[in-house]
Amino acid sequence: MKVLAYGVRDVEKPIFEAVNAKFGYELVTTPEYLNSAETARLAEGCQAVILRGNCWANKENLDIYKELGVKYVITRTVGVNHIDAPYARELGFKLGYVPFYSPNAISELAVTLAMTLLRNVAYTVSKTSKQDFRVDAQMFAKEIRNCTVGVVGIGRIGLTTASLFKGLGAKVLAYDAFPKEGVEDICTQVSLDELLANSDVISIHAPYIPANGKVITKEFISKMKKGAILVNTARGELQDVDAIIEAVESGHLSGVGLDVLEGESVVFFKDLQGQTIENPAVAKLVDLYPRVLITPHMGSYTDEAVLNMIETSFENIKEYEETGQCKFDIQG
Repeated sequence: MKVLAYGVRDVEKPIFEAVNAKFGYELVTTPEYLNSAETARLAEGCQAVILRGNCWANKENLDIYKELGVKYVITRTVGVNHIDAPYARELGFKLGYVPFYSPNAISELAVTLAMTLLRNVAYTVSKTSKQDFRVDAQMFAKEIRNCTVGVVGIGRIGLTTASLFKGLGAKVLAYDAFPKEGVEDICTQVSLDELLANSDVISIHAPYIPANGKVITKEFISKMKKGAILVNTARGELQDVDAIIEAVESGHLSGVGLDVLEGESVVFFKDLQGQTIENPAVAKLVDLYPRVLITPHMGSYTDEAVLNMIETSFENIKEYEETGQCKFDIQG
């Protein structure tokens, strides 16, 4: 079987090759993303494709895959909103996803963003990079052990994040739409309003459910403590960017860390130096550095997480090939 993997960065290629050595497929990798008819036709001669986020398996591209004889459309991501699953099912494709990978990857980034903002590291380094080594009032900080951290969503990643903050000495509050059992040694589950009112740092780890709309709204932020820090490493669709900008500019939020943006493919993974960012809200977020820190959806970009995602993707293909079924099938 010939397999094409999209969006493979140089550092990931050896991992793909090492994993494929166990499966023996004819592997082709490309740094290109599936974002046009041209990139869809890169799959000519392939029976399976492995996508990543921001690879769009829409009607047009799926029609091309069908024409080319592709059978398996696999994504090495947890999220599957980049695949038109109902239409893919209609065309007879077998679909697979990665239900989980190293939760530490996202959690460590969330903690890093929070601590960078809490200790004013970005602000301070931006000054010392200009040879200004004075200490000023903006550099003064609370220690994390004297802070309350609120974690919204305590699935695998959220609970790991809570554990890391707990290990640093913080008091950890948590809210989940579906309360969890057996987590009392890590966090105290409270209502969302209580979490918002009492947390110095809030880290978002909720899934995006279109029917539920945004979580981080103007009302949500208004209930947060003045001077609190907000971190979102979950989904860009969860946040109202205009509300975040207003809260930072007014000083209601002292800092915001974002690894995700709504419609992020327009800017993420591109070199826009010297260019105008067309989305004015995103441009404003960039201008608010160092109070707003943006990372380009790199939460899962670690050795362990990438290995987990690639291994599961190949296992999905093998299961389909051997049994016609896959336990990590995407329901269309």
